[in-house]
Amino acid sequence: MDANEYSDEYEDSETCYDCDNNCSECICKFETIPKPLKPNRTRLKCGMSSGPIVFPVGTPAGVTFTLATVNADTKGMKLSCIQLEFAANIITTAAAIILNFQVFKQCRNQMTPVPVGPIWTFSPPTGVTEGNTIGNTFSFYVCDCDTTCNECCYYRVVVTQAGATTTGITTINNPSLAAIIVDGTCNY
Repeated sequence: MDANEYSDEYEDSETCYDCDNNCSECICKFETIPKPLKPNRTRLKCGMSSGPIVFPVGTPAGVTFTLATVNADTKGMKLSCIQLEFAANIITTAAAIILNFQVFKQCRNQMTPVPVGPIWTFSPPTGVTEGNTIGNTFSFYVCDCDTTCNECCYYRVVVTQAGATTTGITTINNPSLAAIIVDGTCNY
């Protein structure tokens, strides 16, 4: 096999060079040197917020609200992976509440949203007495690498009151959802 045949066969992944006669480490006729990686394409998409959500005294278990949404488009990407980041401020006033947060996605012609990642649970610190107000920052992220090329998906974060009927008042302020979309193709 001559240099041109070898070079054509591996044209997409490597560049081949002739070895020096003085090269003591060359054990074949040609030495290969990998091409540098092409940079991955990345997109950032900030979502929409529903505004503050209030769980008043006596909110029954099972009540749900959509807190934030974002659309992520993988057009022109291969093997894309999407990291979804959620954050909110949760203010509790003498509250006993358990909140479950879940990310759902809906792509193309899907009729039913699909959960992405686990359920995250928030409950205020114990020992809060009547009249005390406590602010908490609550955040999480999840990756969704189960997407196809040229797909646009709608993601949303839903909160569900999971415990018994609430006591006190709980407010979720400034909920936000962002998507970082990365092209996972590794080119040499």
